[in-house]
Amino acid sequence: MPNIKLKCIVVEDDILSVEGIKTYIKSLNNLQLVEVYTDPLKALNEITAGPDVDIIFMDVDMPLISGIELSKSIRHKTDKLIFTTSHSKYAYEAFEMLASAYLLKPYTFARFAETISRIYPTTTAVPTTINQQADQDYFFIRNKNDNNNLIKVRYNSIIAVESLQNYVRIYTPDENIVAYIGLSEIKLILKEKPNFLQAHRSFIISRNHIEKLEGYTLKMTNNLQVNLGNNYRDEILAYIKEKTIKTGRS
Repeated sequence: MPNIKLKCIVVEDDILSVEGIKTYIKSLNNLQLVEVYTDPLKALNEITAGPDVDIIFMDVDMPLISGIELSKSIRHKTDKLIFTTSHSKYAYEAFEMLASAYLLKPYTFARFAETISRIYPTTTAVPTTINQQADQDYFFIRNKNDNNNLIKVRYNSIIAVESLQNYVRIYTPDENIVAYIGLSEIKLILKEKPNFLQAHRSFIISRNHIEKLEGYTLKMTNNLQVNLGNNYRDEILAYIKEKTIKTGRS
């Protein structure tokens, strides 16, 4: 039986995001990229006049016309509509527009592939390369400590994330990154990764980087100390207990 190719259009004004989603689409053997639009007005004119497609990936934050507004005019041209955005606050508006899914940036390849499999369960979303997921196991974020330049952050390098009100500080072995994003938003991104746990209302930690437990204080591999919050203590302690080797003095 021939493999069904789902025809896709991407409407996204951020070049970095465009390159990322193009890579993801290319990596699944049941997706076919038809067109990419970085200009929402051009997208409006050409999608309206063009043939129907299976999936439109729609950015929300775009100049002149937002993805929410644009989708009102082109929703009938696609079977499935997937919104992509950096802000979870648009979720309600997205689903009002009968969105099929909602991808919160920066989303992983695993999350992308799972979304396609969920909305098209009768097709098989198979990565074209076994190592594709590992190759994409990172995201880019703007670093306030480096003139807001984009920096690559690998998930396995994150030691902890600390809330700084409207910002977060991401601790890695090489540097600390300050980014304009709330802890609740980055928690949504990290929840796909089983190694991340909330240890305090102001801290998310990677359990791979726990070095020592002293009472109710975690010492991380970069010597960062995180006090366990009452609401998060049991889960952390249960994990450590599970990993503890029993000895005669345990």
